[in-house]
Amino acid sequence: MCALTAGQRGRRVLLVDHAEQVGKKILISGGGRCNFTNLHTAPDRYLSANPHFAKSALRRYTQHDFLELVERHRIAWHEKTLGQLFCDGGARQIVDMLLAECTAGGVEIALGHLARDITHADASYRVTIGDRIATAPALVIATGGPSIPKMGATGFAYDLARQFGLKIIEPRPALVPLTLGGDEVLFRELSGVAAPVEARAGKAKFREAALFTHRGLSGPAILQVSSYWRHGEPVEIDFLPTHPADWLVAAKRAHPRTTLRKLLTDALPTRLADTLADQLGLTTELANTPDKALAEAQRRLSAWRFHPNGTEGFAKAEVTVGGIATAGLSSQTMEARDVRGLYAIGEAVDVTGWLGGYNFQWAWASGWAAGQAI
Repeated sequence: MCALTAGQRGRRVLLVDHAEQVGKKILISGGGRCNFTNLHTAPDRYLSANPHFAKSALRRYTQHDFLELVERHRIAWHEKTLGQLFCDGGARQIVDMLLAECTAGGVEIALGHLARDITHADASYRVTIGDRIATAPALVIATGGPSIPKMGATGFAYDLARQFGLKIIEPRPALVPLTLGGDEVLFRELSGVAAPVEARAGKAKFREAALFTHRGLSGPAILQVSSYWRHGEPVEIDFLPTHPADWLVAAKRAHPRTTLRKLLTDALPTRLADTLADQLGLTTELANTPDKALAEAQRRLSAWRFHPNGTEGFAKAEVTVGGIATAGLSSQTMEARDVRGLYAIGEAVDVTGWLGGYNFQWAWASGWAAGQAI
């Protein structure tokens, strides 16, 4: 995005990728259909040490701007849930679109070689690519974070940023499954069971599906709160977020001969209902269960506390929280404040979006901002 924007402004651009093909992460995104943006993109849906940093770029290049580009290339798309936009065809269409735009801007692309021996002197950057040396007055760090290393992702961006004196906010996996241990291992036996829930971590809460796995917890609701979760903190799940506050006591009045297990089985997948009922230990008919016990069961069901012992790490993380500190960058241009001609964009920077196309939109917006400034 940065390359095509700068190229179409008349700049000579060399785009370097150590992979053998461009856009490998784009190609696997959205189950191969690329969730390329979100209609509800807004700055409050991003995490950063400076929550205001992303505002400028997101305002100047919006989700509607990218959608206009998609439609100009006649790529059919559809909206899924919560404003998420996907290609009808496949993610290859987005890669081809970006490549076509790069071609229109005269961008040269060098694949299959690491960028080495990067130096800066006399207002010029010097980079060795294979057996070639390239020089330019501007250098853009657009190499992402370490999430999904099997796609070739590394911490290269951080090493390069440190070389030029930029600070790094500690990177950690985000949009990642959480693992369970100890007494909560029993929930792993529910592997494959999913249910609509409200998941909470700290002040963040998301109402989507949760999925039990052989290692712990996953699904959209869990991936969302994982970005906010810190080691040692609990994750709370409301298993019946659409039920009113007094539903169990009310059920006792309406159906005194029924049981908690039957009520849970009616509302949740059977295996999950049985596990929760066993944990709550209320086996008698509601008529014979004290209101106080029902209220306590209801409280636990609406704020069931899990204590994850970790995450599945960068190998399964869709993105990275942390990265190149925004304090050292201009929010208008993405240029380093103290190193003229050095820019950082996308996931390499300490800006992380929610699940559902937000991180792509940050890539497009920050790339456009830098491409306009170079």
